[in-house]
Amino acid sequence: MQTSNQSLKPTTTKINENKHLEIGGCDLVELAAKYGTPLYVYDEQTIRTVAQEYKKAFSSYPKVNMLYASKAFMTKAIVRILDEEGFGFDMVSGGEIYTAHTAGADMKKCLFNGNNKSSDEIKMAINYGVGLISADNFFELKLLDNASKAAGKVTDILLRVTPGIECHTHEYIQTGHLDSKFGFDLTQVDEVIEQIQNKYNNLNIVGLHAHIGSQIFETSIYYDEVEVLIKEMARIKQKYNINPTHINLGGGLGIKYTKEDCPPSIYEIADKIISSININSEKYNIEKPEIHIEPGRSIIGTSGVTLYTVGSSKQVPQGKKYVAVDGGMADNPRPSLYQAVYTAELANRPEDKNEEKVTIAGRFCESGDILIQGINLPKLKEGDILCFYDTGAYGYSMSSNYNRVLKPAAVLVNNSQSDIIINRENYEHLVSLDVIPSRLIKN
Repeated sequence: MQTSNQSLKPTTTKINENKHLEIGGCDLVELAAKYGTPLYVYDEQTIRTVAQEYKKAFSSYPKVNMLYASKAFMTKAIVRILDEEGFGFDMVSGGEIYTAHTAGADMKKCLFNGNNKSSDEIKMAINYGVGLISADNFFELKLLDNASKAAGKVTDILLRVTPGIECHTHEYIQTGHLDSKFGFDLTQVDEVIEQIQNKYNNLNIVGLHAHIGSQIFETSIYYDEVEVLIKEMARIKQKYNINPTHINLGGGLGIKYTKEDCPPSIYEIADKIISSININSEKYNIEKPEIHIEPGRSIIGTSGVTLYTVGSSKQVPQGKKYVAVDGGMADNPRPSLYQAVYTAELANRPEDKNEEKVTIAGRFCESGDILIQGINLPKLKEGDILCFYDTGAYGYSMSSNYNRVLKPAAVLVNNSQSDIIINRENYEHLVSLDVIPSRLIKN
């Protein structure tokens, strides 16, 4: 059964009676005129559909907690939608914790994760009642114990481990292999447990946490990840008389960025995970654990598009034709960072025939600010509106004010209604944190 991560476009995408692209019942050309470009557009129906697909795919297993990976894209509105769908949140900073808390998320369902949490962030997580904290390293154990003791609490923790599984994805987004900045090596687990038992009375180990990467197209590695963790849980139980009850498997399921991409469905990875739990729990003689899954990109990636306005163009003699848009690497750094590839379409003329191959360039002062290399499109004109698909994840969340360019707005569309969920920056926002020392102020 196909799931939304296998689609190039949001579920509500169509060509309307104006011969324009439409998402969530909203004409994209009209959205660009109303809110300006660049513009992030999120389809609420797609977000809810994917969330429900995850819950349905894992419904045969009785103990599942879905955690949205907030780093992909997090605003208060997104928190509200996913909280309503029964999700908790995987959070990696004080800012993400604060956003979830102030938006009314059920903090007991949430996890605080990360490889260099500050003391203040740990205190915030404990004081806000975050349900689990993933302990990443020895330095952190002391911080966690001190903060827990000061709050008069015993904190439930997962031990983040590197399972030694290497997925076939970009090296920057592989996190489960042995040479990684994240987590304890499995050979260090005994030392961790002994430190906790001997020194840290305010920490309670409830399970293990691993993450094997992002934009994953394989399914067998999920089976392998479960077996590694269950085998280790059985060893811990036998040696230390500790009974870990949770495993967090991370996220990482890939999405379709181009027509050539063939990610597995949510049902396929659910089948692999549940099958592995059933087989390996019996094999290693432990009770079936509560499982946590952390989808991020696969929830929000396909749900979002970015709209740009076409500006200048340049034909290199006997070379490429460059067409520039009013955004680029500051609102979507993934092509520069990961050599990410996208699909784009003309929002105002989607039925026109493709006539030329062009390279879509950004407006920023870098030669590497290229959004798409060599895409076939209709002949582009100044003022055309380009729709980039599958930009919902890691666009706004990794954006910057490079060249002091203002960050775009984001809107949520649903049932022909559009609502701002992030206001467009203005120049007052841009300089609001700048300070001129008194000695530099002109008289």
